[in-house]
Amino acid sequence: MSLLSESDQQRVAEAIARIERETDAELVTVLAARADDYTYIPLLWAGLLALLVPGLLNYYPLWLNAHQLVVAQWLTFIVLGLAFKIPAVTSHLIPRSVRHWRAANLARRQFLELKLHHTEGGTGVLIFVSEAERYVEILVDRGISSRLADDTWAAIVDTFTTAVRRGDTLQGFLACIEACGEHLKRHVPATHARNELPDRLVILP
Repeated sequence: MSLLSESDQQRVAEAIARIERETDAELVTVLAARADDYTYIPLLWAGLLALLVPGLLNYYPLWLNAHQLVVAQWLTFIVLGLAFKIPAVTSHLIPRSVRHWRAANLARRQFLELKLHHTEGGTGVLIFVSEAERYVEILVDRGISSRLADDTWAAIVDTFTTAVRRGDTLQGFLACIEACGEHLKRHVPATHARNELPDRLVILP
């Protein structure tokens, strides 16, 4: 899994610029490598198993004295704590609901930090992707939501999410921008030339 190259980012920016010439909407795209480092997850699992495994060994097949039990717990915690920090392993330890909650929280923070809620007429549109979580969300300001129902974006998000899962994030962005543009051009057409927010893709490490 890798974030987009400079040329890929330029293609995204150009796609946004084309759409914004025909709509008053201000599109901003954000691509995050991951929504959280989930540092506490490996330690939590390692701690739980460190309490359980030595206790089980104490009854079957071994009988450990107090010193051996403590040593077994510490070794279990250290070994599993290191093993669970491997990204491929960590991803399997985190519940889907937790991963999506963290990604959704990051998307909303980006909406505010990038000032999409301060555009003229409330026409900010955020297209947010977190690759590690395979998470895609489209957030819109009041000027858009008053003209387009929230479920307008559901099919677009589903299609984009499928593209992210198969590692085709660039094409997912381009198709998503084009699909959003079709709705925005009809319901939020351009009334005057303006560009309040940058068209470049925002990359979060």
